[in-house]
Amino acid sequence: MDDAGLAELRAAIAACRLCRDAPARGPAHRLPHEPRPVAVISETARILIAGQAPGLRVHGSGLPFNDASGDRLRTWLGVTREEFYDPAKFAIVPMGFCFPGYDAHGSDLPPRRECAPLWRARVIGAMPQVELVLAIGQYAQAWHLGAAKAASMTETVRDWRRHLGRNEGPAVLPLPHPSWRNTGWLKRNPWFEQEVLPELRKRVKTLTE
Repeated sequence: MDDAGLAELRAAIAACRLCRDAPARGPAHRLPHEPRPVAVISETARILIAGQAPGLRVHGSGLPFNDASGDRLRTWLGVTREEFYDPAKFAIVPMGFCFPGYDAHGSDLPPRRECAPLWRARVIGAMPQVELVLAIGQYAQAWHLGAAKAASMTETVRDWRRHLGRNEGPAVLPLPHPSWRNTGWLKRNPWFEQEVLPELRKRVKTLTE
């Protein structure tokens, strides 16, 4: 896609209000606040970070992973904040572009159902140069891995070598969400830091140099 096409796509995403104006589950489930789609679409980045949906802080700033989760993710990748926000190095496209709100327990709701069916194939198709997809969390893993996704996030991430070695499309590396809520998971699964992170950092270095 040329620069004009990408500019048109970015503008269309920024103007999208589907989750507020025509929610998939009916008017009672409309997004309760003004949408603010957040995505970084790049014509040159060889790495796509496929997250879940922006949190409240990201909704306020318009900057993806501009929070403690982003700090942990940048540590995992072995990159600086400046490198992370360089669109020549990383495309950042969550499954849902807008902050979905909170559930009754104060946790972020899942990505909105309207977003991925409308936008995802079009956005991915606009970035044929992507060689590695970092699928963060179960929603991104379900979309990018399809039937190859295991029953649990842990099993999917544990099978990372097979996903990286697949022969069709870009390689996919499934990752847990870098949220503080997953600190316990990281302690219970030390193999992630011992085995997955060195390979992740090696690939990031190769694809961003």
